[in-house]
Amino acid sequence: MRKVLIVGSGGREYSIGYFMKDEAEIFYAPGNGATDEFATNIDIKDFEELAKWAKENKIDLTIVGPEAPLVDGIVDVFKKHGLTIFGPNKDAARLEGSKVYMKNFLKKYNIPTAKYIETDDMQKAYQFIENMDKTPIVVKADGLCAGKGVIIAESKDEAKKAVEEMLSGKAFGEAGKKVIVEEFLDGFELSMFAICDGKDFVLLPAAQDHKRLLDGDKGPNTGGMGAYAPTPLATAEIYEKVKEKVIKPTLKGMQEEGNPYEGVLFIGLMIVDNEPYVLEYNVRFGDPECEELMALIDTSIYDMFYNGATKQLDKIDVKIKDMVAVGVVCASKNYPYSSSEPAVITVDDLSDTNGYIAYAGVKKIDGKLYATGGRVLVCVGFGKDVKDARDEAYKIVDKVHFEGKKYRSDIAYQALKY
Repeated sequence: MRKVLIVGSGGREYSIGYFMKDEAEIFYAPGNGATDEFATNIDIKDFEELAKWAKENKIDLTIVGPEAPLVDGIVDVFKKHGLTIFGPNKDAARLEGSKVYMKNFLKKYNIPTAKYIETDDMQKAYQFIENMDKTPIVVKADGLCAGKGVIIAESKDEAKKAVEEMLSGKAFGEAGKKVIVEEFLDGFELSMFAICDGKDFVLLPAAQDHKRLLDGDKGPNTGGMGAYAPTPLATAEIYEKVKEKVIKPTLKGMQEEGNPYEGVLFIGLMIVDNEPYVLEYNVRFGDPECEELMALIDTSIYDMFYNGATKQLDKIDVKIKDMVAVGVVCASKNYPYSSSEPAVITVDDLSDTNGYIAYAGVKKIDGKLYATGGRVLVCVGFGKDVKDARDEAYKIVDKVHFEGKKYRSDIAYQALKY
């Protein structure tokens, strides 16, 4: 049987392995307390050591889940050892690793995005803010901030304060020592994901994420409290515009930069008057969007990743199931403010539900599964439409029990308004 190594420990990585477990023997580095139910967890953090382990154990394909190892160059190390690995190399991963690099790339290759300034000069940032026509104003830290380095300031004073806190190092340390200030685009957001092999790509169904902690998109930003896919908000015309105006020029531009883009290209989009604008690029699947997308793929997931890693995407036809998946994140008591006490997880019989649970912040202690903080798990429901899938997801949420369980009750509300 083929062997696959998945780097990471969250719900995103869990779902990739969960839906590939019938196609390959799965290994995780490091995995979590639930991945060992269908896979083997390996505790090796050093990239060189992990590559040697992968070689010795004849791993056919490595898939990297989170952004940090990609930005730190894990792909370069594995390729040096002659291993097949899916993900962008260190230089290409700058599309997420540096928001300044990303914005300048968009400008250079005429890819639609918001008007902006990138600077490490507080006075220049203040001047740009003063000259802006309207609020809100978006302020972004340059480096990786685990999805939290974006401030939407409701006033010019608030925008200046965000700039001051970032550039002084108070807000995000080194990641904020350069900032982007940009206009706020008023439309609706979409997440789109393209599997890329440097030249060709496969565009997966558009998803919609829910970043805020509380119902009605209130409260602080989080890593994501739920998602659904496909979203009816993405029309055939929008898909076509994203392919022509965003993905194709991005792949061509990356080739011209000498860094062909291989891996998942996650495009955060704002749709304004039916036109797509790029808010940001990420160089990996979104979490929790991945948990829904993996469930929708109706062909070999192994082949999709393997062909992406070996420049053969033109040889496969990725088919999508005719259904909708809705995922609801169950987070720990103090998320996202502070860590929480471990809490034992119990799950009622799921035989009358249509979906699955993707585990993330969990640990096994004496054979029992514990919630260990952060986003603990994602309850994913399947259905013929958004309402059906959402009902199934919440049916699963009701069957999951741990102390302090926190979740939103309105996931997919945007789609149900239409």
